[in-house]
Amino acid sequence: MNKRSNKYIKLGIFLMVFSGVFFAATLIIPFFDLPTKTKVIASTTSFVLMEVVFWLGGLLVGKELFTRYKQKLNPRNWFKKKESVDDKEDSTAD
Repeated sequence: MNKRSNKYIKLGIFLMVFSGVFFAATLIIPFFDLPTKTKVIASTTSFVLMEVVFWLGGLLVGKELFTRYKQKLNPRNWFKKKESVDDKEDSTAD
């Protein structure tokens, strides 16, 4: 792997993690003492920026890394027991 692609991967991971800042802002903005119209515009803008930044990071890291990252974010996978290497070999031997 060359240095250029390594920088893109690191930037992509940073962008994917940084999108969480916009997500948090989307949840916090409604509690500010602002006019309703401003809250709606700011929340919508924050949500759109979150999606754009996350997917841009996904494009930079590549399909394999992006898929693995998305699986870790899926709450259905948080408490699943991971298969060991021995279990995988036993199931393929049958």
